[in-house]
Amino acid sequence: MFGFNKIHFILYVENQQSSTVFYEKIFRKKARLNVPGMSEFEIADNIVLGLMPNAGIAKILKDKMPAPETGTGIPRCELYLYSDQIDSEYENVKALNIDIISPLQDMNWGDKAFYFADPDGHIIVFAQKINGI
Repeated sequence: MFGFNKIHFILYVENQQSSTVFYEKIFRKKARLNVPGMSEFEIADNIVLGLMPNAGIAKILKDKMPAPETGTGIPRCELYLYSDQIDSEYENVKALNIDIISPLQDMNWGDKAFYFADPDGHIIVFAQKINGI
């Protein structure tokens, strides 16, 4: 074991509340924390996805780094999540009328996966292993 006992990813978002609603819909569960400045989802044992407003991280970064909203248009993150029920996940995302970037298909690295984006342009992939790689 590498030494970490919990993983907490944080995505910077323009509108915390609308992003929280988006993730509640794709995860089909309520945020475990939803307070001004942070929403959190436990997406697996000891793995948490947080949503922090751009303005919140800008206060922390101050002038040490560019603010998140000054990005280049290239997605700032790819969130790659495995599910044992990939077909169900695909149908859920389609039913939510979310634009699919790449439809559900077998990938040459051994996964069946599809790609879409959240309201801030973060790329989300739902995948399932189809061989032992």
